[in-house]
Amino acid sequence: MSTAAVEQRLTRLWETPHTLRGFLSTVDHKELGKRYLVTAFLFLILGGLEALVMRLQLAGPNRGLMDPETYDQLFTMHGITMIFWYAQPILSGFAIYLIPLMTGARDLAFPRLNAFTYWTYLFSGLYLYGSTLLYQSPHGGWFAYVPFTSKPYSPGLGMDFYALALIFLTISTTGGAINFIVSIFRLRAPGMSISKMPLFLYSTLTISVSIVLSLPALSAACVMLELDRQWGFHFYDVTHGGIVLLWQQLFWFFGHPWVYVVFLPATGMVSMMIPVFTRRPIVGYPYIAVSTVMTGLVGFGVWVHHMFAVGMSTMSMSFFSAASMTISVFSAVQVFAWLATIWKGRPVPTVPFHFLMGFLAVFIIGGLNGIITAVIPFDWQLHDTYFVVAHLHYVLVGTNMLPVFAGFYYWLPKMTGRMLDEAMGRISFWFIFFGLNIAFFPMHILALLGMPRRQWTYQAGMGWGTINMVITVGAFILALGILLTMVNFFVSMRRGRIAGPDPWGADSLEWSIPSPPPPYGSVHIPEVRSRNPLWDDFDEEADPQGLRILDQGRLTLSTTPLDGIPRSLSRMPEDTILPLIEALAMAGVFTALTFKQLWVAMGCALACAALNGIWLWPKHPETEV
Repeated sequence: MSTAAVEQRLTRLWETPHTLRGFLSTVDHKELGKRYLVTAFLFLILGGLEALVMRLQLAGPNRGLMDPETYDQLFTMHGITMIFWYAQPILSGFAIYLIPLMTGARDLAFPRLNAFTYWTYLFSGLYLYGSTLLYQSPHGGWFAYVPFTSKPYSPGLGMDFYALALIFLTISTTGGAINFIVSIFRLRAPGMSISKMPLFLYSTLTISVSIVLSLPALSAACVMLELDRQWGFHFYDVTHGGIVLLWQQLFWFFGHPWVYVVFLPATGMVSMMIPVFTRRPIVGYPYIAVSTVMTGLVGFGVWVHHMFAVGMSTMSMSFFSAASMTISVFSAVQVFAWLATIWKGRPVPTVPFHFLMGFLAVFIIGGLNGIITAVIPFDWQLHDTYFVVAHLHYVLVGTNMLPVFAGFYYWLPKMTGRMLDEAMGRISFWFIFFGLNIAFFPMHILALLGMPRRQWTYQAGMGWGTINMVITVGAFILALGILLTMVNFFVSMRRGRIAGPDPWGADSLEWSIPSPPPPYGSVHIPEVRSRNPLWDDFDEEADPQGLRILDQGRLTLSTTPLDGIPRSLSRMPEDTILPLIEALAMAGVFTALTFKQLWVAMGCALACAALNGIWLWPKHPETEV
């Protein structure tokens, strides 16, 4: 059979029909990855607009742009939007799109689960923002400390929306993490042992394990909060034997690993891009891999450094202080490896490389101002000041958003088939980089001048007005830089230069296929011989007998977890609308619970159970190779 005939057959097997039903029922990882990216970017815009409105309120003393309740709602919605609905899902979007292409697989291990996690992610965000229509948005901060968020002090529905939206979202996030773990361990190309995996897979695998282990703490905390608020339980009520600090212990046991969930995949992306733009393999591959895993592991032992001010024994605080300092060693290993790669290579100053260099500068600043908060007396002095806000934004915005924008400029040509404009991209970078630093670096000075965080206005004569105005200007410069990248994207999609399969001369498998990729990925499941498959002399798709075409149905090759030895053929499911219907039923459960409509919630839950039975009914077992 000719190559063209094979491609046509594979296209018929894997392509989603271009109809409304096809749009709603697709399980194609490429389509779902792009939807994740678009949806997360829209949440970035929402969170950014909320931040700009807050900065206008704080630009000068005694401003009356909004009342305190409105500010508290904006403050809370900004925080939870950026941390939960933007920072992690945007990285999941890259992972969903790229992991099968990097591993030579035809899809993720559980395509229907992949679709389900997208719909639940989307509906959880819509459910959360539905609270704004009732002027009942959460107002207790993204951390939602009790007892302030308990019913007597937050009597509306705002904190109910908060707790239930997060439980809804954790279902999506946990399902996605399980999908990544199985896909990385079972669907790698033949020969791709764990010592040859792309570093992006190490970072995604690490955070996926962290998600599975840490999210139950957040879910439990939110369930107990909702039981306290709606049903008269007393988990956090000290007058009935509850423990207020239980919320903080559970929340930060989840919260600090979550910092690495929204950060480590970005470092994996950096480790993929720096070798391409320095024209040499990454320095210290095994050390980066080990430091990535150790960051995720030690990250579970530092959560109490968020609680130094609550009053604990000196011994326990000393342990968590030491652990907080130790974890910086693993990040330093990665920084030195990146710098060594740049130093020993021949850097090409493309737009993605500009964003990578900006990331390194911001990452070092954010890392250093984080280390000093592990010093207990220093933390006591700055705990509730703008210093913490500065550190949080340098880490979460600087070390998440800058690699994400580098990833957009680097991988969008693969996704769309067109290059983004370099000149406009450079202008966008400088606006983003200077705007970010103008907005967030003065917050350190503001903290030393004594301005507390979480307040909606301040008196004249405090010496804070000028610095707050500078911060506000920086925030608008940052927003302008993001807007320029959006304009660049839409213009380039119509007029951009055709990308071709590999416009960067890259080394990983996703660049071995056309841009945009065909529905099936590679014609032949590739075989890997090195860590840089496109830079070696081996033809990854060499398959004289056609054994790795797999065109007898939606098939992909399953390999052993450690050595990448072919093990079996996995049959992938057809497109189905079941994930969408079940996500809608689940949205009905949470909406009914918000308004205490138990019979409606029970009916939706029974619908979910019935759909699960249909979904999980066994169909096609794996076939031994």
